[in-house]
Amino acid sequence: MEVHKKIRKVLKFQDLLLSQPTKSLRVARLDALSRRLGFKQFEAGVFMLKFPHIFEIYEHPVQRILYFRLTRKAKLQIDQENNALQAQISLAVTRLRKLLMLSKTGRLRLEHVRIAGNEFGLPDDFEYSVVLKYPCYFRLYDGKDTRSKYIELIDRDSILGVCSIEASMEREYRERGIDAENIRFSFIINFPPGFKIGKYYKIAVWKWQRLPYWSPYENISGFDLRSLEAQKRMEKRAVAMIHEILSLTVEKKKSLERIAHFRMAMDMPKKLKDFLLQHQGIFYISTRGNHGKLHTVFLREAYKKGELVEPNESYLARRKLAELILLSPRKDNVDRELSGFRRDDERRSLRNEYIEKNGESNMLEEQLKRNEGRISDQSDSDSSVDLETKEGEQAESNSDMDSNVNFHFFGNNIDCSDVSDAEAVHLSS
Repeated sequence: MEVHKKIRKVLKFQDLLLSQPTKSLRVARLDALSRRLGFKQFEAGVFMLKFPHIFEIYEHPVQRILYFRLTRKAKLQIDQENNALQAQISLAVTRLRKLLMLSKTGRLRLEHVRIAGNEFGLPDDFEYSVVLKYPCYFRLYDGKDTRSKYIELIDRDSILGVCSIEASMEREYRERGIDAENIRFSFIINFPPGFKIGKYYKIAVWKWQRLPYWSPYENISGFDLRSLEAQKRMEKRAVAMIHEILSLTVEKKKSLERIAHFRMAMDMPKKLKDFLLQHQGIFYISTRGNHGKLHTVFLREAYKKGELVEPNESYLARRKLAELILLSPRKDNVDRELSGFRRDDERRSLRNEYIEKNGESNMLEEQLKRNEGRISDQSDSDSSVDLETKEGEQAESNSDMDSNVNFHFFGNNIDCSDVSDAEAVHLSS
């Protein structure tokens, strides 16, 4: 049920996005729309970030503002569900006809049908694509006492007036050959695990299973319902009524509050929850969701190990949404990393192919470059050695000249001490 709770919240986001002209919405508006979506402040953005496979955040190329929209996977799931609904439009017409036949007057409020339309497999525009498109079956009219619109059935078809439980009992009789009188008015009962069944309770169930009742499609306005036997039959007829409503849904489940919308029109008991708890072998009531205030009624015989026994196209399309919800955020990050790895692998493979094709030429070029580098290094080292030797010789000659200073005059070498003695002799003479 936790998954169904998340699905309801995700569908609110999807309806909000699909109602926008650009199919996207600014992230800054989430806080303002939190109450409309059924969230507290700052919870809407946190909830959206938990499902990266359904919602994605992007930056507007011009405005430079963060927006969020549906991912490609989520759009494919919506398209698949819409295609399934359009393909089963004839089945939707039959479901709506049978639903109207269950009412006493053959008409229901349009608003009540619109609220539960998705559960019955009706498209969003069923008022035009189903009701007005088939005037031979339906007609719309405005109520005199109220301002609401009503859908009315033009004519009742006796062929459609067969309950699903009656069809299943007849099929079981033909396959197994069980006594028809024992299963004619019986229901398929599957008690929950751990449910203790006493001796007297078994006897009471055995008697109740063989109690005849009037079909939900049968008109009982002319019967006397004041006797105790008639009240018991009406109680069992109410069980068959709710059983038939759940059988007409796509997923064989429906919220208790939406079943109560048809209570007056279909003669169902006032306290529906207490009434359904008396028949736990036929119905399962889940109280998870909206802090225990939301009750969802499941048809037990339609499920086995949490899966629908006879799935349809609409159910399979909606199950894809549950799969996207259950995918972890890490899986989305892994997909992105794997896509990056794939790009790196492609680059690496192209590089390897290029190396394989031009490997020999590249190796020769590299060898030549290495040889040229060695030769140039050797020549540079030789020139540096010659330069160092020349500099050393020049340094030695300079040191010798500094120690013995000689003047070259007319090709003769004259010592400075000799010159000073000669000058002194000349002056004295």
